[in-house]
Amino acid sequence: MNSKHILLVEDNPSDVKLTKRALEQNRITNKLIVAEDGQEALDYLFAIGRYAGRDARDLPSVVLMDLKLPRIDGLEVLKEIRANEHTKRIPVVILTSSDQEQDLIASYDLGANSYIRKPVDFHQFTEAVRNLGLYWLLLNEPPPVV
Repeated sequence: MNSKHILLVEDNPSDVKLTKRALEQNRITNKLIVAEDGQEALDYLFAIGRYAGRDARDLPSVVLMDLKLPRIDGLEVLKEIRANEHTKRIPVVILTSSDQEQDLIASYDLGANSYIRKPVDFHQFTEAVRNLGLYWLLLNEPPPVV
């Protein structure tokens, strides 16, 4: 059922390109779904709106999410993910440029699995993506789908 795909929640087209490039360079070929704002991410996860025909049981192996998003911010998306019986166990990695301590604390308080500050340097970012892919897509044993 689970196709080991990644949901990237990112509104900055440059960061989306950078992430795609880093995945390609690390030979991470898992399907990448991009949601450009928090509402689109929730629509995808809950199979509503433009994703209404999607199988809601086919959840991503990991959600990589920025915090500063249009429509619904990342912290609110995380809160909705954790509040839902069907999605509450999906690994969520906050991937953000925010260096605000309150964002870090709020992310973990709401159930983030990891918080990574986006490195400015492409080499560092590529290495971070490699480690994310290795851990969350290959090593981590995901919980069963509810």
